[in-house]
Amino acid sequence: MGYAQLVIGPAGSGKSTYCSSLFQHCETMRRTIHIVNLDPAAENFDYPVAMDIRELISLDDVMEELGLGPNGGLMYCMEHLEENLDDWLTEELDNYLDDDYLVFDCPGILPQLCYSFSLKGNYCQIELFSHVPVLKNFVEHLKRKNFNVCVVYLLDSQFLTDVTKFISGCMASLSAMVQLELPHVNILSKMDLVTNKREIEDYLNPEPRVLLSELNKRMAPQFGKLNKALIELVDQYSMVSFVPLDLRKESSIRYVLSQIDNCIQYGEDADVKVKDFDPEDD
Repeated sequence: MGYAQLVIGPAGSGKSTYCSSLFQHCETMRRTIHIVNLDPAAENFDYPVAMDIRELISLDDVMEELGLGPNGGLMYCMEHLEENLDDWLTEELDNYLDDDYLVFDCPGILPQLCYSFSLKGNYCQIELFSHVPVLKNFVEHLKRKNFNVCVVYLLDSQFLTDVTKFISGCMASLSAMVQLELPHVNILSKMDLVTNKREIEDYLNPEPRVLLSELNKRMAPQFGKLNKALIELVDQYSMVSFVPLDLRKESSIRYVLSQIDNCIQYGEDADVKVKDFDPEDD
């Protein structure tokens, strides 16, 4: 059985930086992981690339040969990947052992391709893959190849400056959770850049009544019922919670990785190793 992380989130949320830091951490711990690039527009990497979608198709080639813009070009690239799951991806996956650990670095969203919603003018762009079946079919292919998969959704911690953006981030994450139907770990990235961590802590363990009160203050009165329904969705079902990640701290990376490993049951099927020893003489 193989293991996989699917790293998604808005553009600029720190996905590639997360993958690079995770690789360095595992290298220090003498643990092997393989980073896979699924972004056809990527250029530079701070980690060794085990598999690269650009060997199949690149955004620059698509834009040049087909005359498409960056948005249409990315859509074309991802659809081309979907069409080649049984060929290119299967051939690449055959190079890895049953217990290998893969981390897929996915492209960020493009606003024009994504559904967006607003809470008093604060926009949250929903992930591209939440509304088209490319990534869902990709995940199903991994499952058929006997991979346990966990979604790692990154959200920039600096985005959470008020309650409206917090709810927007929750809804974005929830949309991906519903679409992909996988174990899900939501990460607040770039915690090392946050100057006032107390503001962020208020959203790690939010108080529903406080959230509703703040939301009602910022929204027009006619949105009262909608605000109440959104807060109840976040609170009662407890489906969305965030884990802070500070890449300066090895303990933070280790904790996040342990949460993900637990979701995909990494290491639980390992054989127990018993060391032989001779009993001491009386």
